[in-house]
Amino acid sequence: MTATVALIDYGSGNLRSAAKAVERAALESGLDIEVLVTAEPDAVRRADRVVLPGVGAFADCMAGLQAVPGLAAALHDTIIVDARPFLGICVGMQLMARIGHEHGTHAGLGWLDAEVGPLTPADPALKIPHMGWNELRLRQPSHPVLAGLDNGQHAYFVHSYCMRPADPALILAECDYGGPFAAVVGRDNLVGTQFHPEKSQEAGLRLLANFLRWTP
Repeated sequence: MTATVALIDYGSGNLRSAAKAVERAALESGLDIEVLVTAEPDAVRRADRVVLPGVGAFADCMAGLQAVPGLAAALHDTIIVDARPFLGICVGMQLMARIGHEHGTHAGLGWLDAEVGPLTPADPALKIPHMGWNELRLRQPSHPVLAGLDNGQHAYFVHSYCMRPADPALILAECDYGGPFAAVVGRDNLVGTQFHPEKSQEAGLRLLANFLRWTP
């Protein structure tokens, strides 16, 4: 039976690129999966797994999510109550936090005990935003979503803010940019990447395929 992945359309994120990457990962893995780009609460509730992309500022993305009637409640029901597998990408990952400190202080979804704050490299020569390829350091390589990924494998980042979990155990992989920051976070049925899997070539496709097979 065909499984459905709901890719959430709330006015933020490179949806076409993300959808094509998920479809390619499914095809190359031999998985029978339909990618549905949607903002319909009922479609989200019916989905087998959910992907939340995000590009831009934390507050704008959160406002965009809340502006779609019933969408935030449908995400809560599907992800938190029904525990379907969830992947947040870039700001979509950051929105899982309790709070974000970008252009003021704003509440997030509160799914993870974490805050989102500015990326502050120790080396002032390092530019913000952090943009381009950087190495992953796997802190929990046994996590199913990281299967087949190697320490030092490169992923593509574009961001000025990062997530700081209260519990370091939430960090599955990190990256260094004038100091360490969370590159992949997760607990239970939740996982998020600060990098863009859809732009990260081999590493990104591997992670997406792992997510599509993941049964937390």
